[in-house]
Amino acid sequence: MKKETTFGELKKSDYTERTISVELKQNLVARIKSKQPAFEGLWGYDDTVVPQLKKAILAGHHINLLGLRGQAKTRIARNMVQLLDEYMPIVKGSEINDSPYSPISKFAKDMLAELGDKTPISWVHRADRFFEKLSTPDVNVSDLIGDIDPIKAATLKLPYSDERVLHYGMIPRANRCIFVLNELPDLQARIQVALFNILQEGDVQIRGFQLRMPLDIQFIFTANPEDYTNRGSIVTPLKDRIGSQIFTHYPKSIELAKRITEQEAKLSDDDRKNIAVNELAKDLLEQVAFEARDSEYVDAKSGVSARLTISAMENLIAAANLRLIETNEEKTAIRLVDFMSIIPSITGKIELVYEGEQEGATEVAKMLIDKAVTTEFEKLFPPIPNLEKAGIKTPYTDIITWFDSSDMLELNYTDTDAEFKESLLSIKPLVDLVEEYAGKRNAAEKLFCMELVLWSLAVGNKLDITESDKAFQFDSMGGQLFFGDN
Repeated sequence: MKKETTFGELKKSDYTERTISVELKQNLVARIKSKQPAFEGLWGYDDTVVPQLKKAILAGHHINLLGLRGQAKTRIARNMVQLLDEYMPIVKGSEINDSPYSPISKFAKDMLAELGDKTPISWVHRADRFFEKLSTPDVNVSDLIGDIDPIKAATLKLPYSDERVLHYGMIPRANRCIFVLNELPDLQARIQVALFNILQEGDVQIRGFQLRMPLDIQFIFTANPEDYTNRGSIVTPLKDRIGSQIFTHYPKSIELAKRITEQEAKLSDDDRKNIAVNELAKDLLEQVAFEARDSEYVDAKSGVSARLTISAMENLIAAANLRLIETNEEKTAIRLVDFMSIIPSITGKIELVYEGEQEGATEVAKMLIDKAVTTEFEKLFPPIPNLEKAGIKTPYTDIITWFDSSDMLELNYTDTDAEFKESLLSIKPLVDLVEEYAGKRNAAEKLFCMELVLWSLAVGNKLDITESDKAFQFDSMGGQLFFGDN
């Protein structure tokens, strides 16, 4: 932390006064020239959003980030703080971060006039130069811009015509800072109108006060396209004053989606140490979200947030943790049967269309998992034929025959890893199939592939599958499946 100084000492230092737009621009240029990433943790945006952000900052524009939920709009805004100087000098005691070089409040002007070079200076860290407000219908002009404070007027014995009776709102207090207004269309039109002059001319009007306050603020707005029709809109004159509108998007590949989930999921060191998550399981988890975004049952306009897979990963790990507790084991691996535990993460993160509501959220979630399983299965194994011709053998004939002539297979959630492995390896045709098509995979992935095959055969109506609170049972299509109490 920088120690306090005086204005005179500041002038003798190497500090150079800059507007926030110039500050962001020059620090961005320095990062680019030194080959540092301009924005960290924004996976999948390197060729789309990030170049547009760079241009907007170089142009000195206010920015509107337009995209569906869970597309890192707020993360982008918070990331811009890293392009600010580490510390910023202000007139000590200023409510609105007055620069000693160009004060705009009466408090700072009076102090500089009285003390001159002896004016005390304090320093604000860049982490404290970020202001964020969620637009809601109850937000008013007083919240954002300010109001007259009658208690202050009475205490100081000042008339209401004196500037010192003003109580500054969030925007003046964000002077020389980044100010983020989330979900802009939710802001009432008359409140949006109050932002016109702040964005363009710097005038602030509070209950008849016409103040010339050239606020120096980098505005970042966020909006969801759905809001334009469902809840509100951005008034045209305000849109006209926002220099750059940048569209965000969901990750375009499984690999990028996995990086986001890995970065954002809240997993402890013990979780990472004791619970193995193979790459196939990670791929399957992300594929569920991809299936949801293309599903006829899910409202595409609402979007499917990246938070779905983040929450789902945390639920998967929780399911494995529960198994460790119940079996008193030290380590385990994620299984395909564990994916039933992600259903609460799906149902809470998707908006259903009418057909989806008819099916029910839980059934839609199971369908999405089934589709994801099929998609991942077909990346490794031949498609399962819909109809089998007599006398013509398919890659899956021996597995189906095994179930026709043998007992059913039961996979318990609480089986130890050794028991679980033993159950799967008991099906010789299944082991042979996985060796043929996924023989280069490691041991954990081969076991997961075995589950993948069984699940896909059940989805393809080649095997029966029955679920209980404790287990999954696979049997031939003609088999009888019962869950006894014994």
